[in-house]
Amino acid sequence: MADSSDSVSVDMETIYLGGKEHIVRTGCGSVSVIVYGDQDKPALVTYPDLALNHVSCFQGLFFCPEAASLLLHNFCIYHISPPGHELGAAAICPDDPVPSVDDLTDQIIEVLNYFRLGAVMCMGVTAGAYILTQFAMKYREWVLGLILVSPLCKAPSWTEWLYNKVMSNLLYFYGMSSMLKECLLHRYFSKEVRGSAEIPESDIVQACRRLLDEKQSINVLRFLQAIDRRPDISEGLKRLKCRTLVFVGDNSPFHSEAIYMMSKLDRRYSALVEVQACGSMVTEEQPHAMLIPMEYFLMGYGLHRPCQFNGSPRSPLSPSCIAPELLSPESMGLKLKPIKTRVSP
Repeated sequence: MADSSDSVSVDMETIYLGGKEHIVRTGCGSVSVIVYGDQDKPALVTYPDLALNHVSCFQGLFFCPEAASLLLHNFCIYHISPPGHELGAAAICPDDPVPSVDDLTDQIIEVLNYFRLGAVMCMGVTAGAYILTQFAMKYREWVLGLILVSPLCKAPSWTEWLYNKVMSNLLYFYGMSSMLKECLLHRYFSKEVRGSAEIPESDIVQACRRLLDEKQSINVLRFLQAIDRRPDISEGLKRLKCRTLVFVGDNSPFHSEAIYMMSKLDRRYSALVEVQACGSMVTEEQPHAMLIPMEYFLMGYGLHRPCQFNGSPRSPLSPSCIAPELLSPESMGLKLKPIKTRVSP
């Protein structure tokens, strides 16, 4: 993609058609990485939720022009897909061992080494947020900051375990069936956009449903099995010193999990944004709600929207102390509906 460091406008077609796919061979299989932007800029690594990839999980955020200009002006984006979740992926051989969350975490360091990257910013959604949080705990010097959307940190509750068991059985016996897709859409979106007998489902839900149709059920099952066996990492969160910005929809099935995670994070380095009338996937359902909090978060690294300065940040990000503005409810958008914000007690 052409360098547009002096321009505020962002060509949306360039973002999604100009990216280059790299297949990175790792110790536990190959992984697809889509790279967008100027590779001289600092890196932002993304990781999606179960059964999703960069298109179905992050395109809403990058189709929001203000958010796209903020992120693409300051970063080169590296979208990592879970194994077999990339567009057009073939079915993984059933005889291949199912990776653990530790395996998936270690894949990320192999991706960074492949691209010869230093410390990176990370953005993950739900299962992807868990993988990136574990990565930040295991490889602290490689992570400058975390932007987490409806994150997980505990082992599955009985409710989630049962829900995952139902999805596993549906995937194994019926593949990407209508019932399985309904389970996944309930995981991602609020009831407002999923629709009802009287209200049709929204365009973003219809688009996600179509993308789920293309997924290989065995590949989704393998990622689900890995996430379902995840250990509790909450006790290690206090030692996580990189700055962390957490978003969660108040209609997310994982809302209480995000609140619990905030109670375990060091409040000097973390802040929470709750988005009203939104499900887990804030990146798709209400991406505009992420803009102002992300702006203030990135200001702590000396990064700004492109209209605020000339030139492009070429030097690595400086992991300075958290900006006071990040912890200010007024700065974080408390008065802006539908965002409500609070810092962990």
